[in-house]
Amino acid sequence: MSHVEDELNSQPECWTRAAAQATEHGVALPRPGERVAVVGCGTSYFMAQSVAALREQAGQGETDAFAASEYPHGRTYDRVVALTRSGTTTEVLDLLARLKGRTRTTALTADPHTPVMTAADDVVVLDYADERSVVQTRFATTALTLLRAHLGLHTEDVVTDARTALRAELPQGLVDCAQFTFLGRGWTVGLAHEAALKTREASQSWAESYPAMEYRHGPISVTTGGTATWMFGAAPEGLAQQVWETGALWVGEDSGAAGAAGRALDPLADLVRAQRLAVAVAAARGLDPDRPRHLTRSVILAP
Repeated sequence: MSHVEDELNSQPECWTRAAAQATEHGVALPRPGERVAVVGCGTSYFMAQSVAALREQAGQGETDAFAASEYPHGRTYDRVVALTRSGTTTEVLDLLARLKGRTRTTALTADPHTPVMTAADDVVVLDYADERSVVQTRFATTALTLLRAHLGLHTEDVVTDARTALRAELPQGLVDCAQFTFLGRGWTVGLAHEAALKTREASQSWAESYPAMEYRHGPISVTTGGTATWMFGAAPEGLAQQVWETGALWVGEDSGAAGAAGRALDPLADLVRAQRLAVAVAAARGLDPDRPRHLTRSVILAP
C-alpha cells in the first residue's frame, strides 16, 4: 500500500481526534465577530476557501481566503489563519513575518519542529495527521474538520460517512475516464478545487474545477463521452441531466454512496472518494502516487 493510501484511509480517526480538540484550541482560533483571512498554498489554499465560506455562512464574521502569495496587504484583518502542513513553505513564512506585530496570526501545522512555530503568534499542531506522502490528504481534511468543529458544524455523521466513502465502490467506468471535472457550491467549491488537484497530482490526469453555476458558461463544452463530472453537495437543478445528455459520466448525490441513514454523503467524506479515485487512476496508469511528477513535499524558495 502506498503512503497516500495508508494516510487517506486513516482520516476517520484523525477527524474524530481533531473534533474532540476543537474546544481545547479555541483561544488560538478565530472568535465570533473577528474579521479573518485564511491563507495557504496549494491544497491548504483550497481548504482555506472552504473554511472562509463556512465561517461566513455560520454568521461568525467576514472571512476571506487567499493564496499566501496574494495576500492583500492594504486590507485590515483582526486575525490571519495560515494552513501549512510542512511549516516550511516560503510564501506562508514570508507572509507571517510581514504580519508580525501588526495582525494576530494563527498557524495550523503538522510538524512542531519547523519555523512556523515561532513565525505565528498562535500555533495548533496536528502532528497525528502528518504525512509521508507528497500528496496531501489527511492533514488538509483534519485541519478543515478542526475548524468545522470550532464553528459548531461537525457531527459524528461526517466520520461515519468517511468510513462509508472508504468502503464504497467507485462508480463503474469512472477510473477509465480521460478527463475529470469537479464542481461545488459555497464551501464545497474549495473541495472541488482540491479534488481536481489530487487527480492531477497523483494520476497526471486532465482535471478541472469550477463553481457549479459557472460550469454551463463554457466548461461544459469539453464534456463528452469518456469524461466525468463530479458534483460535491447538491447540484443546481437540471445540471445532472445536461451532463448525461453530453454522454459524460455524472457523479453526484443521486449517484454516489449512501451516507448515514441512507442520505447523501457529507461533502467532506465525498472528497475521500475523490482521493481514492486519484489513487485508483494512478494505479490503472502504472504510476506511483507517492512520487508525483515535478513535486516536493514543501515548496521552499531560495533567496
